[in-house]
Amino acid sequence: MRKFLGVHITDKLNWSTHTDSIVKNAQQRLFNLRRLKKFGLSPKALTNFYRCTIESILSGCITTWYGNCSAHNRKALQRVVRSVQRITGGKLPALPDTYTTRCHRKAIKIIKDNNHPSHCLFTPLSSRSEDKMHSPRDFHILFVPRRSMLCEQRLKEQGVLGSFINIDEYILDLIPYDGDLLSMESEGAFRECYLESDQTSLYHTAKGLMTLQALYGTIPQIFGKGECARHVANMMLRMKREFAGSQTQILPVFDSLLLLDRNIDLLTPLATQLTYEGLIDEVYGITNGYAKLPPEKFAAQKKQGEVGKDLPTEPKKMQLNSAEELYAEIRDKNFNAIGAALSKKAKIISAAFEERHNAKTVGEIKQFVSQLPHMQAARSSLANHTSIAELIKDITTSEAFFDNLTVEQEFMTGVDTDKVNTYIEDCIAQKDPLIKILRLVCMQSVCNNGLKQKILDYYKREILQTYGYEHMLTLNNLEKTGLLKPQTSTRNNYPTIRKTLKLWMEDANEQNPNDISYVYSGYAPLSIRLTQVLARPGWRSIEEVLKMLPGPHFEERQQLPAGLHKKRQQGESRTTLVFFLGGVTYAEVAALRFLSQMEDGGTEYIIATTKLINGTSWIKSLMDRPEAP
Repeated sequence: MRKFLGVHITDKLNWSTHTDSIVKNAQQRLFNLRRLKKFGLSPKALTNFYRCTIESILSGCITTWYGNCSAHNRKALQRVVRSVQRITGGKLPALPDTYTTRCHRKAIKIIKDNNHPSHCLFTPLSSRSEDKMHSPRDFHILFVPRRSMLCEQRLKEQGVLGSFINIDEYILDLIPYDGDLLSMESEGAFRECYLESDQTSLYHTAKGLMTLQALYGTIPQIFGKGECARHVANMMLRMKREFAGSQTQILPVFDSLLLLDRNIDLLTPLATQLTYEGLIDEVYGITNGYAKLPPEKFAAQKKQGEVGKDLPTEPKKMQLNSAEELYAEIRDKNFNAIGAALSKKAKIISAAFEERHNAKTVGEIKQFVSQLPHMQAARSSLANHTSIAELIKDITTSEAFFDNLTVEQEFMTGVDTDKVNTYIEDCIAQKDPLIKILRLVCMQSVCNNGLKQKILDYYKREILQTYGYEHMLTLNNLEKTGLLKPQTSTRNNYPTIRKTLKLWMEDANEQNPNDISYVYSGYAPLSIRLTQVLARPGWRSIEEVLKMLPGPHFEERQQLPAGLHKKRQQGESRTTLVFFLGGVTYAEVAALRFLSQMEDGGTEYIIATTKLINGTSWIKSLMDRPEAP
């Protein structure tokens, strides 16, 4: 027997000696792993210890010997892995999977290295069908959402760019999320614009708006507030001049376009959303119209024959849009009004099912049966949303949620924004999630027009000493974007803005709202209030407030050809496209929908944005080292 690079090689070329040796070594190290577990190490740390000290033994030169191991040897090896899984409490890759992965990796290296002795073994063999056809395959590449020169350069470096018969792009600038909601889903738009001074996303915004105009007619009026809004409007006007004469003449659907920079209203995304849809996004996150929810609450909906089955472990994935009748009805309500809405719906559905007892004639029975699928779908939808409401209620009724919301509302109303907040201090001391701390500190800074240098330095020091100095870059990014900044002037404009625009409404009616402030239980989003004032009485009435907000405000008019001017019927609503540059929250979307439904509003709003955001995803996009999800 010989030992070469840690592998025992016998004259019979069986691997029992080698596997017995590495199993013995691995089992000796299991003792250390058990001791570490007793000392209270986390599952992640235990898994790292396994990978470094045990898996490295089990998988040493695995591509050489594992393929010819006997079934008995493989079971002995896998028994060690199962023992580790019981200790760490987590799932680990099986040795056959590790072997396959290593073999694939080795094969790819050999294929890429023309000078490798085994390179010739990997020459592709032509199949019989290819021999008959005598024609090579054609390869095409399609870039989504747009073609990238960087990708092409990378393909060129790999030597495969010339292999493609056709290289094209599928331009996907604006994605419809609902009947009144469009999003570019550009995750880094805010970071690019306000942190990196990269206007690429603004160019794509302008292109997307030009596509909309090509489909739905030229928008006669363009309003805007902010530097980025000004850039987008300028690019749109330049593109219109460049394509003059080539555009189709269509009667305009939109009466006006409003471009709003996210940085004119930094406060709204930081606040906790209190609408049903907003809270789902805050707690579980809504990604591309879907939310992944804990399965426990939904397990109770199983049929009688499934009682004995195990509870589901996979998150329940639910689609959330207006295609579901109940969700469309309740999504924009304040969460405190959800219980009554679900109870009312339950009574209606119950009454509909009770009608079967009144069906006497064949015609009445037939009519009831035809309505049955819709009624069953409604009952299933009600059960789902009752479960979601219960999940969220468990959080909103907790003391931690109430304390956090109280501090947010104190900041919004201007209470104690100029001194160190004891609640934030306590949260840092308890090492609460960093994102929560950053949201609160940034909110205090925004509501106070910056923090005194002494207070800002104190917060920074506490955060860095508690969460690690690697977050210094994140704090610097928040300063650059204006979310966290030192106070440079003695005057705080926020109280004036709050009073003039009525951003805080005492005793907001959450059950039957009469103002947009219901979406935050008292706070009216600044961005939506600006939109509301623009419709009536107009921005001229708030010139002084607009000057206090960052960036220019402007109005542009696009000339329409004769005969394309819209003749408005009496009582017909105007249609305004509101485009948020840098992201929009579901609470703001709910507030705009509320304005559209107001009887005396006279304006219907369509919402577009670079990205649907919440406070957590927004802050994460500015972090250079985000927390693990």
